[in-house]
Amino acid sequence: MKKNLKSMSLVLGVLLLTAASCSKDESTNEELSSTEVISATELKFSDETEMISEEITAIAEDVYAADEISTTSKMNYHSDYLPECVLVTIELTDTTKDVTLNFGEGCEMPNGNALSGNVYLSYALDMEAASNTISLNLENFVFNGVAVEGSASIVRVRSNENGNPQGTANANFTSTWPDGNTTSYTGIRTREWIEGFGTGFWGDNVFLITGKRTYVSRAGNEFVKEVITPLRREMSCRFIVSGVLEISRFGNTVILDFGDGSCDAKGILTYEDGTEQEIFLRRFKN
Repeated sequence: MKKNLKSMSLVLGVLLLTAASCSKDESTNEELSSTEVISATELKFSDETEMISEEITAIAEDVYAADEISTTSKMNYHSDYLPECVLVTIELTDTTKDVTLNFGEGCEMPNGNALSGNVYLSYALDMEAASNTISLNLENFVFNGVAVEGSASIVRVRSNENGNPQGTANANFTSTWPDGNTTSYTGIRTREWIEGFGTGFWGDNVFLITGKRTYVSRAGNEFVKEVITPLRREMSCRFIVSGVLEISRFGNTVILDFGDGSCDAKGILTYEDGTEQEIFLRRFKN
């Protein structure tokens, strides 16, 4: 009998240890220690949250660029970035232009992203000005199934020190995923249009992105993300193809290198001790 009790106690002990181990493993998927910077899973959510912000502001800049080119060049310019399923409404005042982009119940962009709801834009009528500010607001907006709220102010420069158009967006967006989890993005990014401006074809557009922003994860953890080598976005590719991003939390830092220019979802994450890990970013199809 004593032997059976001893065996039962041993089995029970193993089961308790196993349960504790499983519980610990499950919790580490949601929580970070004070020294861990970011998990590979959360990095995907972070990348997608930033992509949502980038795509929304890109739409605003494309609409403004089409207006600017048409006005300043006196030609009938058309960009193919907005599909026919977008209903565009324009209201003019003496000094401003208000543009409503209605994506309806679902409208697919040329790059495959599915959008619904409204984007409201407003900017000064003076297209000859060296710079202009675009105000952006969202209403009932959904991006690939993710509900997005927020606004942005974009300072658009016709020609920067390199002679290229440039937009600096101060954005604040909150994204709610289909499972109810929420992430947010706040900060400034500068987007220099280095190739394809004025051609009217979205697929040959290339941008260099810089800036510093704050990302708040699903678990409420706050990360600071700063570009230390400009991120190259080629619109013909659904990924950032090169550039380096620094991600910090509680004074600890990792470096994310997006690669050598190849169009793929791979990145190299380098930890403070020099350890490297290949990761795959972005679960969205675009």
